[in-house]
Amino acid sequence: MASSSSIFGRMKDPGLMSCFSPSISTHRCRKQALNRVLAVMAPMQPQRSPATTGSVKHAMSMTEKILARASEQLHLAPGENVWVNVDVLMTHDVSGPGTIGIFKREFGQNAKVWDREKIVIMPEHYIFTSDERANRNVDILRDFCTEQNIKYHYDIKDLGNFRANPDYKGVCHIALAQEGHCRPSEVLLGTDSHTCNAGAFGQFATGIGNTDAGFVMGTGKILLKVPPTMRFILDGEMPKYLLAKDLILQIIGEITVAGATYKSMEFVGSTVESLNMEERMTLCNMVIEAGGKNGVVPVDKITLKYLEDKTTLTFEPVYSDDCARFIQEYKFDVSKLEPLVAKPHSPDNRALARECKGVKIDRVYIGSCTGGKTEDFLAAAKVFLASGKKVKVPTFLVPATQKV
Repeated sequence: MASSSSIFGRMKDPGLMSCFSPSISTHRCRKQALNRVLAVMAPMQPQRSPATTGSVKHAMSMTEKILARASEQLHLAPGENVWVNVDVLMTHDVSGPGTIGIFKREFGQNAKVWDREKIVIMPEHYIFTSDERANRNVDILRDFCTEQNIKYHYDIKDLGNFRANPDYKGVCHIALAQEGHCRPSEVLLGTDSHTCNAGAFGQFATGIGNTDAGFVMGTGKILLKVPPTMRFILDGEMPKYLLAKDLILQIIGEITVAGATYKSMEFVGSTVESLNMEERMTLCNMVIEAGGKNGVVPVDKITLKYLEDKTTLTFEPVYSDDCARFIQEYKFDVSKLEPLVAKPHSPDNRALARECKGVKIDRVYIGSCTGGKTEDFLAAAKVFLASGKKVKVPTFLVPATQKV
């Protein structure tokens, strides 16, 4: 047992404390104290040695695991703010000049980027325009890439002959995947809201602004808040007349354009497992239309097969734990879904295609990051063949990349 003085040293009663101060220790005071129950102290215990079974395991989602690795943490939970090490930063001819300007302003005119092999620069929006101001954006990218010796600068040099430019790729989100910059469990950031496209590869990918990108360009780090995860389980055989665009429009129609604000959207289920990588990219690409921070699909044999000839860098896929907590969970029987349309002026203004039968179409555009992939043109070809090979309205087909 500890001595009386050590017990009373913990007492909060000022009367008793003064009674047992070192300078006053009388029989009257001791008698007064003994009439009251003060405390019960357990006997001293020997110090316990650390457990040999390792640290306590906390269940985490895919996104939490990826950010934990990137922030060198054992465990993360939604709402935590962490400094994350970035694996790839992408910018293009719209946001690139602004990002470069902020980088030079904050780090110095002669500063060097944190890693010239982890920055990907893709001119794609203004590359074929004759506007001088737009061309100036592309010139700024070229000068910067030369100055910094950026390894991955996908430029175009001959505007008169499109095919004479093997380095030019096309839409950045599809080109990132085709050129091997999308890898499982990595963190990929881009100055474009649809950077979340890369989540199809089981990685954390999201869009950031010029200020954040300028900071990443100089440090390789970013401060992120860990998002909670919503899980979408899509099961059932997918009808041949559906595409992944129908699936994501169904989801957005259910949760609205604000339904996933600053949340991770994880896609699982037998239907997702049956999709090729292009279709999975469509799912993840459009999470931003629901306000999502990122979208993610678990890595499987289809992912690994796609990556076989794309990258030589090593990676280790992660998966959500069985006991991981999801803020919400939605289940869909895909076999019962129908083709959908997003009517003006919002992606969640969902309607069945057959409900729009009487709407007159003036012009058709097939392209962009979710509509310009090989899968999309194969689907369009089937429609053209079924219609008797007659196009009744102006129709524009724009492949997303040269490889498409």
